[in-house]
Amino acid sequence: MSRDASGDWLFVIDVQPAFSDPVSPWYCAALGSAKENIARLLPRYEGRVLFSRFVPPPEIFGAWHDYYARWGFALEPGAEPLWPVDPEWAHYPSMQSHTFSKWVPAAQQILPPDATIALCGVSTDCCVMATALAAIDDGRRVRLIADACAAGSPEIHGSALGLMGLRAPLLTLTDTETELARAAEAA
Repeated sequence: MSRDASGDWLFVIDVQPAFSDPVSPWYCAALGSAKENIARLLPRYEGRVLFSRFVPPPEIFGAWHDYYARWGFALEPGAEPLWPVDPEWAHYPSMQSHTFSKWVPAAQQILPPDATIALCGVSTDCCVMATALAAIDDGRRVRLIADACAAGSPEIHGSALGLMGLRAPLLTLTDTETELARAAEAA
């Protein structure tokens, strides 16, 4: 069944210096090519784009103590430049989350309840997958734009896509060309 794509929203996960800057311990080299595809998608979703950004919590609790024991750089003074949306896209609406999933009230208040979510960003195996699964659990249709996502390696990216592909028809894997064609048809 084909749905009218004119009300779909592009939800871009965590494209920020924490993952795009080569000096960051979380740098994702594949994000460069994913960003090229995101740049192509943005004009097609004008007025229907939301960026998320990961920001460490002000207070650490539970298992997050172990996580930040390993990734302590994120809590150090001076880490603030890692958390904004990448500068070229800072003018787009954004929300922040302290968790891997960005399907939190801040996003749910912006993304219309009947909109299909076209999802992309970083990292395919972590924040993107956590967001996708939470959104489909919440009854949302999700199209994951595979070539506009990135992970730490092609193998990790492929494994995450394989797992998410098993969630059809709630979650559909797609690519930039297909999304551009879908948006053009809806215009």
